[in-house]
This record gives sequence, structure tokens and C-alpha cells, in this order.
Amino acid sequence: MIVFVVFCSFQQVNSQTDTIPGTPFTKMYLPVWEEAAAHCLAIAKAMPEASYSYKPTEVSKTFGEQMVHIAASTKLLTQRYVQGMEVKPNTPDATIMTKKEILALLHGSFNYTKRTVQTIKKERLDELCKMYHSGNMVSRAFALFYVQDHMANHRAKANLYLRMNSIEPPAYTW
Repeated sequence: MIVFVVFCSFQQVNSQTDTIPGTPFTKMYLPVWEEAAAHCLAIAKAMPEASYSYKPTEVSKTFGEQMVHIAASTKLLTQRYVQGMEVKPNTPDATIMTKKEILALLHGSFNYTKRTVQTIKKERLDELCKMYHSGNMVSRAFALFYVQDHMANHRAKANLYLRMNSIEPPAYTW
């Protein structure tokens, strides 16, 4: 019984240290990411499911498509630029997804990036990567800002969709 208790205690301590980022940069960045992700989730939750198909113009994404794009691209950009993986876009079809499924996709994507921030090593963060659209060479640490900025861009659009539906968006706090 004592061995079991010691083992469980070790596992609990070991799992807690896995969640603490290992670099000064990631320790600084993690709360920024968590706040951005929480705000995006609050916006996604604020829109009624019936309005997930709303789009302000014919060429715009629907609200649901904005949310699915955020989720799919967050994971893709984290994999491609922060982790250096060779990945291709694979965006689910928002038109056949429920609000609950889209929220789960967002949660999973944001948690994927969070786990990456918690576990990535300094050596990897210091590596350079080439940004697909601009061709700029940036550090993988810097690429985390791109992941967040891309999410914020689409989150801001979704925020306007709420206003266009007479819904007061969640307050932006920092």
C-alpha cells in the first residue's frame, strides 16, 4: 500500500511539472495564450446556435465557419511553424457541425497549442522557420505570436457578427 501511495504521489507531482512551461519565453507567453483562447471561446459561446450560419455578406464566412477556421488554423499553424511539422490544411465542414461540436474543436485546438507551449524546448523555439505567405524567416517562438494574431483577426470578425445580431460581445479584458 505504501508503494502505491508513493507511486501515485510521484505521478501527481510529475504530471504537474509537465504543465509548467520550460523556458522564460513560454512562461511569459502561456498566460497570454490562455487569455486569448478564453476570450475566443466566450465569443463562440455568446452566439446562439441558430445564428452560427449567419454571414454579413455573400463572400464572408459564416460565424460557424469563422470558428472552425480559427480552430483548424490554430492547430495547423502551431504544427507547421512552432513545431516544424509538414502538415496540410484540413478544415472540417462547419455547415454540418453543431455548436457543441465546434466548441469542442476550439477547445481541442487551443489545448493543443497550450500543450505545445508547455512542452516545447528552448532549442526548438530558437530555430528559424519560413512563413508560408510572406516568406519571412522568424524564430519558432516568434511564430507563436502569429498563431495568436491569426486567431485574434478572425475572433474580431466573429465579434462583429455578434454585434450585427444585436448581441453584446463578451468584454475584452487584459
